Amino acid sequence: QVQLVESGGGLVQAGDSLRLSCAASGGAFSVYAIGWFRQAPGKEREFVAAITWSGGNTYYADSAKGRFTISRDNAKNTVYLQMNSLKPEDTAVYYCAASRRIAIWTLTSTSAYDYWGQGTQVTVSS
Repeated sequence: QVQLVESGGGLVQAGDSLRLSCAASGGAFSVYAIGWFRQAPGKEREFVAAITWSGGNTYYADSAKGRFTISRDNAKNTVYLQMNSLKPEDTAVYYCAASRRIAIWTLTSTSAYDYWGQGTQVTVSS
């Protein structure tokens, strides 16, 4: 069983940057692909970015391309989401999740994931 804890959220202004962290414990972190999702009030949880177990492949939602970067440090059991040029529409609770799947194109669905963190709030003011 893997436990995931997100951190790094906060209140920022449009155009600012934030780096979210997803720290894992309790399992073999390096075998899991990790995804970031977000959920705004009244909306469904949506895919943001994913990274394979080795870090060799990444995948982004169109809304994240060019602004967000996902990376991982398996020695620290941590995955990061660097978010630049933030917009008010990026406001949401951000969740990280762990998946045993290998094919990165399957990691855009919430159903692909086995473990979830509790989320961290990101609020971007205009």
